[in-house]
Amino acid sequence: MPSSTPMLWHAVPRAPAPGTALGPVAELSDGQATLLALDTGGGAAHPFRLLLMRDGAAVRAFVNRCPHFGVPLAAKQALLISKPGNSITCNVHYARFRWSDGVCESGECVGEGLIPVPLDISADGQLFIGAADEGHA
Repeated sequence: MPSSTPMLWHAVPRAPAPGTALGPVAELSDGQATLLALDTGGGAAHPFRLLLMRDGAAVRAFVNRCPHFGVPLAAKQALLISKPGNSITCNVHYARFRWSDGVCESGECVGEGLIPVPLDISADGQLFIGAADEGHA
């Protein structure tokens, strides 16, 4: 039963503005997935939940939201189920998503995908939310 998950990251409630600073890429462990909870006006109880995955100099981001029921894949880092460079698994329904593109390859939402979030990396290695455009649906 697919949720009413928005197709565009910036349509998710409390989405951060393009240009929002996320910190230095160097603070993300290479080959690991990292959860961020951004206070974008909802306070600690209602953050914008982001999943960052680093492969060397490349970092990809997805909204931390399973398309099956619209719940976070994991509520905190210690609960995140991942096989670095291979997959991320929802710890609620155990749907498995490909690391490379966020598409569900096993579970209730096969063929659906995590919502990608564009990123920009500055020359000095700082990570920012990228521009909101239709190319990042």
